[in-house]
Amino acid sequence: MTQPVVIAIDGTSASGKSTNARRVARALGYVYVDTGAMYRTLAWYCLARRIDIHDPKALATALRRWKTSLTCVDGEVRLLVDGYYPQQEIRTAETSAAVPHVAAVPKVRDWMVKHQRACVRFGNLVMEGRDIGTNVFPETDLKFYLDATLDERTRRRTADGLAENLAARDQRDSQRAKAPLMVPLGAKVINNSRLTSDQTTALILEAVRQRSAQAP
Repeated sequence: MTQPVVIAIDGTSASGKSTNARRVARALGYVYVDTGAMYRTLAWYCLARRIDIHDPKALATALRRWKTSLTCVDGEVRLLVDGYYPQQEIRTAETSAAVPHVAAVPKVRDWMVKHQRACVRFGNLVMEGRDIGTNVFPETDLKFYLDATLDERTRRRTADGLAENLAARDQRDSQRAKAPLMVPLGAKVINNSRLTSDQTTALILEAVRQRSAQAP
C-alpha cells in the first residue's frame, strides 16, 4: 500500500510558513496541517482552565485529561477539544504569549508528535511548523526551511498588527531541549526576504515536481 506523501515546511516565525503551506496544499490537492495551531489549542485550553503553563507536571496532567479528536474540514486538519475548534480564541495575544512556554515542555512535544503523525490518515499532507522535517516526519524527502531577515519578519508582523519579539522567540525555539528549531537534514532552504508569496510557493512546487519526476 502506498504511503501518503508528506511535504514538511519548517522555518522561523513570520517566514511565511502558513501562507505558503496553504498555497502548496491547494495547488497539489493535499491536506494542510498547521501544527502551530495544535500547540495554540493546548495553550488556550490551559489558560481557559487556569492551568499553570509554567508547570510541566500540570501540563502533562492536562494532556491526560483533555478530550481531543482530529478532523479534516475543507482540506485542513483541526484539533478539536470536546468537539469544539477554538478558531478565534487560539489567535489572541494572550494565547500567542503562552505558546512558547507550552511548546518547550518535552511531554507536550511528545503528545503533539504522536497526533501530528496520525494526520496521515487524511491522505497526502503539507505540514508546517518548527520540527516537522527534524522530528515529526524526518524520513520525508520533501523538506523545506523558510527564513527571512529579522527586519523583514518584524515588518511582516507589524503589518499584521502584531507586536512580537521575534529575536527572543527565535532564541527560545532554537535553544529548547526537546526538538529545537533547526534546518532539517536535506531540506531546501529558501530565504524569502525579497520574494513574494507567489515566488516562494513557485520554488517549493518546482522542487516537489522535480523530486516527483526523479522518484521510481
